[in-house]
Parts: sequence; C-alpha cells; structure tokens
Amino acid sequence: MSEQVLLDERDGHVAVLSLNRPRAKNALSFPLLNALAEALTRAAQAADVRAIVLTGSGGSFCSGADLKSAMTEVQGNFGAMDTAIDKYHAIIRAIVGAPKPVIAAVDGAAVGFGCDLALACDLRIVSNEAYFQEKFVKIGLMPDGGGTFWLPRLVGIARAMEMMLTGEAVPAARALEMGLVNRVVPAASLRDEALSMARALAKGPPLAFAEIKASVRASFAGTIDQTLDREKAGQLKCLVSGDCMEGVMAWMEKREPNFTGK
Repeated sequence: MSEQVLLDERDGHVAVLSLNRPRAKNALSFPLLNALAEALTRAAQAADVRAIVLTGSGGSFCSGADLKSAMTEVQGNFGAMDTAIDKYHAIIRAIVGAPKPVIAAVDGAAVGFGCDLALACDLRIVSNEAYFQEKFVKIGLMPDGGGTFWLPRLVGIARAMEMMLTGEAVPAARALEMGLVNRVVPAASLRDEALSMARALAKGPPLAFAEIKASVRASFAGTIDQTLDREKAGQLKCLVSGDCMEGVMAWMEKREPNFTGK
C-alpha cells in the first residue's frame, strides 16, 4: 500500500491540507509536490470551499525539499533540475492565485522551501514550538520558493538579509516580534486555533476576499495610482454584488450576514 502523502479533509467550508510524511518531517517529495499542487487547485476552484488551511503531520510543518529524492530524480541533469523547480513553484503560484484566504498552521520545522511555503500563505498561525529557517545557504544554495520576495516585505530588508545570509533558525516568539507570523499558540491547540480562524474567514464575503488578495499581491509591483485603480475596479464589483446587499441588510437588521459569493 502506497503512503498517503497528503491528507485532504473538509471542515464545513474549510479545506484542510496536511503534508503527511512525518518520518521525513514532511519533506517535499515529487509525489507530495504533485498531490499538493492538485489539492490546492481543487480547493481554490471549489465553490463550497471558502478558506484553506495548510499544515503538516507529526509535529513538523515542512523541512523543505526531499534532497535525497530530488537528487535521485534529476541525477545532475540541468533540464531535469529546471523542470523540478517548476514543480515547487506551481505550489507557490497555487497559493498566491487562490481567490480565498490560505492559512499556514505551523508546528515545528518550517525550513528551506518549507519556510517559503509558509510565507506564501496569507496568514500564519504557529505553535510555540515552531521555527522558521531559510537554511539554503548552509548547503550553498539560495531561497527558491519566493523567500527573497516575501521576507523583505514582511520583516524589512535588514532582518530578511540576516535570515537568508546566516541561515539561522527564528523561533516562534521572535517570528511574532518580527511580524513574520500573526499568532503564536500552544502546540496542543494549534489545529483548533487555525480552524477557528479559518471558520471565521469562511463566513466572510468571498468576492471581497478575492479582490483584497489580488490587489494586495499586485501592489507589490505597482504604484499607488495603479493600486487605487485596482481598488476602484474591485470595489465596483463588490458594490453591485448580492454579498454587499446582504451585508448592508444584516447591518441594518443587526444580525450576522450570510455571504454567498454572488
């Protein structure tokens, strides 16, 4: 029986995707990469999924690429290396392109590409035993999962450069202080806390979330004028939506809104 490398579960309108190679600290083998890319795409497109939680099994989030597996697959072939990196990048693009919130629930190691994987998510809730490490330089490499993009924007250039140039681990408390994560919770309650956040987001307005996420991501490469234009276009879509009408009516009637994404 082959190992089920990814657990794909549903909690109401929340998709919970768990990397499931605990003996390898959820290192990313090619089967896991393919399964995760497919699951993220399905969850992003599913109308009944309103939020996504990405986590790991066995007390670790993700220890990065499975180097032994990768070396066996590519065997020094440059073309194969190029194709392999595309497989990793497909995951990052799926997270960024998903029109709904993606939460990283991080316990234990988030190392190398595993660190970049967590950084690509929209929110990070972590256990007090979590740590982040851009460890690439320890083996003569550089970040290749968007770390050079995410880190300066999250923590500033000086701290980002320190993380990437030294390759040293950043524990949960320090990550919170730096603005790298949103919340730190006890390890025993990580899943419950992540699901609680995801369920709350799942009740929110999908159209507005999609426009917010798209505008924030696009703003990284644009000007304030371009951002204002994007916000205007997005807001006009929201203003004529059923969700906006429902939100206003719920406010007037002093009740919780029931957003449908229409």
